[in-house]
Amino acid sequence: MMDQARRVITDWLASAHQVPTQARREFDVGIALLPTGEKFDAIRLPAEVVHAAAGGDAPEAIGAFLAKTLENGAVIQDAYGVGVWYYALVPPGTYTNWRMAGVECLRPGTWLGVPRVDLTARPGPHWALPPGAAGCVCAASAVADLVAVGQDRLRQKSRAERTL
Repeated sequence: MMDQARRVITDWLASAHQVPTQARREFDVGIALLPTGEKFDAIRLPAEVVHAAAGGDAPEAIGAFLAKTLENGAVIQDAYGVGVWYYALVPPGTYTNWRMAGVECLRPGTWLGVPRVDLTARPGPHWALPPGAAGCVCAASAVADLVAVGQDRLRQKSRAERTL
């Protein structure tokens, strides 16, 4: 990604913070804490749902699947510590109408660890699908479709395992 494009995306992300210069300083270190609700909301996705929808958990395959499924979106993978979660950035206001069992849209004002734009691999939080431009977020309906496919595949797998 060109430096200019990275700077524009970074400025957009940092503008979610009350003090954008603080967010830029945090990005210099690697991860900025940004509040949801103004520039974007975030849907927290369990890794097992994303991996079931994608048909595997290889990082390259997940990235290609997310790029195809969520098109111009942006998805963070938090692979630090015990659990693995994905956070799909979606349009602000999604929280108001999000009603999907087992998958939470973060309440506006929730602080989310957002990686620097060029952090695209472990360790720690990184972009599974980096934003391609300022303002790039996932369509909430595309995230809902991904979740429905993943949950359905997990149910089918569970049924198949019970019948063995």
